[in-house]
Amino acid sequence: MPSLVPPVLSWYATNARDLPWRRPDASPWAVLISEVMLQQTPVRRVLPAYTAWLDRWPTPVALAAAPAGEAVRMWGRLGYPRRALRLHACAVEVRERFAGELPADVAALESLPGVGAYTARAVAAFAFGQRVPVVDTNVRRVVARAVGGQPDAAEVSTTRDLAAVQALLPEADAPRFSVALMELGALVCTSRAPRCDACPIASSCSWRLAGAPRNGAPARRAPGYAGTDRQVRGLLMAVLRESPAPVAKSALDAVWHDAPQCERALAGLIDDGLVAPAAGGRYSLPT
Repeated sequence: MPSLVPPVLSWYATNARDLPWRRPDASPWAVLISEVMLQQTPVRRVLPAYTAWLDRWPTPVALAAAPAGEAVRMWGRLGYPRRALRLHACAVEVRERFAGELPADVAALESLPGVGAYTARAVAAFAFGQRVPVVDTNVRRVVARAVGGQPDAAEVSTTRDLAAVQALLPEADAPRFSVALMELGALVCTSRAPRCDACPIASSCSWRLAGAPRNGAPARRAPGYAGTDRQVRGLLMAVLRESPAPVAKSALDAVWHDAPQCERALAGLIDDGLVAPAAGGRYSLPT
């Protein structure tokens, strides 16, 4: 099959979204913040949070000097607030172990709290220009279709997925090609309604050449949110974020009609380190 590199890079040059973490002046710390915030959160919600976060804490050292609870407060309604705690812990380790500067080495990045295999490689590639494979859901789908001829990616296999993308990387411009593949998957080669008429590699796509067979498995419905413990946790966190002082238990009890569920959600937040019991039976964000 012909190389995907020239048409994908050409397409990206004229179709890429202008996102601040992709700009030349984005620091490695800014790239890391964007990657953590973008986990399970759409770009439109991340943009204002990303800007506000970096305005307040432009470096790991700045964040490490703040209480962990302030990171949780600043996280706002991005969801999955443990990400904020992990970012704070990461900033502390960067200050203590790496003199306040993010390391460029993938293994060193993976040793930081909250930095997994994907995030470490994304930072190494996009912040430090390294030729390492970066594989997210969008990249896996594009490769599965264009190279494998499948309607969607198979179950995640880190070793297999990294090897498949590594084989596609050009010697030069590998980071740009990686982000271009991501953008292609996000904007054109989407899961439910791929826009093959706008795809720069449609003519060589193995899936298209095979007649674009559909996946025989039933579509998985996203889990609901209303009425779940996750919703109750979010309501409790909102009360705590908006209060500069510890909050009475009665104020937390008032957020939800089901007392046992509210108790369960609060206990889970305490276990996760997102809420701290305070004096007088009150509760606050962690200090």
